[in-house]
Amino acid sequence: MNRRDFLAMTSLALASGSPLAAAAQPGTLSAAVIPGNHPLQQAWTAWKTLCVTPEGRIIDGPQDAVSHSEGQGYGAALATLFGDVETFERIYAWTEANLAVRSDALLAWRWRSTEMPHVNDRNNASDGDLFYAWALVSMGRLMGRNDLIVRATDIARDLARTCIVTHPDGSGALLFLPAEVGFDFDGGYVLNPSYIMPRAMREVAHVTGISDLDAAGQTGVMMIEALAQSGLVPDWVAITANGLSTPPPRFSFDAGYEAIRVPLFAVWSGNPQSQAVARYLAAVQANSDVAGSITVFDRASGRPKEVSNDPGYQAVSGLVYCAATTGFGAPIPQFSTNQPYYPATLQLMSLVAQAEMYPKCVPL
Repeated sequence: MNRRDFLAMTSLALASGSPLAAAAQPGTLSAAVIPGNHPLQQAWTAWKTLCVTPEGRIIDGPQDAVSHSEGQGYGAALATLFGDVETFERIYAWTEANLAVRSDALLAWRWRSTEMPHVNDRNNASDGDLFYAWALVSMGRLMGRNDLIVRATDIARDLARTCIVTHPDGSGALLFLPAEVGFDFDGGYVLNPSYIMPRAMREVAHVTGISDLDAAGQTGVMMIEALAQSGLVPDWVAITANGLSTPPPRFSFDAGYEAIRVPLFAVWSGNPQSQAVARYLAAVQANSDVAGSITVFDRASGRPKEVSNDPGYQAVSGLVYCAATTGFGAPIPQFSTNQPYYPATLQLMSLVAQAEMYPKCVPL
């Protein structure tokens, strides 16, 4: 996948009114939006080689080759966006056989090949469940498969039952917890802003009829914008009747590996003018002399704390900068498998968001 290929595809999209962008406007539903002849299919093939086993397990190599519901959800959603039914089916089959082990419809959050049983903690991760349900409703509509819609509806219903709570301030606003267990304390909750993917929450709610998901997504966006008024959006935050505050010590209040998804998901959901995006871009630009991509910022000062040369992190900042400004072309590097699962996935998501919604942001 080279610059000439991307320029050719972008010129085609601009000339034809951008059919890819039209497929992803807010309020519409996802389908396979990356055609089989699109050069981005090469990146999808490379990502599969890096991350997906023949059985359909998404491997997080640096973390002892574990698999998470997050990775399975990401992989299933990407397979749908690329129209790759065969890969979707493998991911779906492995996930159902190995992570769908709870008494409800949600997924256990982690599977370890080195332990028996492979799942030793049946708590869920709500972002993994959300992306998995998003993939199921999207593929269900694409293939006319009602069984996938039914499964997604069961997941959405149990997400609403176990992971959506009312704000402790008594307003009735709905909050999206990171999991069923472990994120409440006396008088409040610990939340992860990067678990809010507005577009996925909106689309899953639309198809399944579980409207609380969309309502919690809207509250999440308001929370993110409120956090961005005073600094970068952090990895974790506490919320009480008195508002937002620093989370308990074991949770990072830096803007780090979790929080980098916040501007990406805002842009992918059609909101490049988010204050969270502006804060992130300001911090990146203020540290433009730093070699590599900043992966952890001090939340309040915007000073860098960790840096990486993995191209996936540069892809996020490149896409976000172009989407939020009037310029053309984005400094998104060529997709590389010489990086771990997480930045590789962020890079592929950035490339998909660009192809779907921002044809002016052709990688340069």
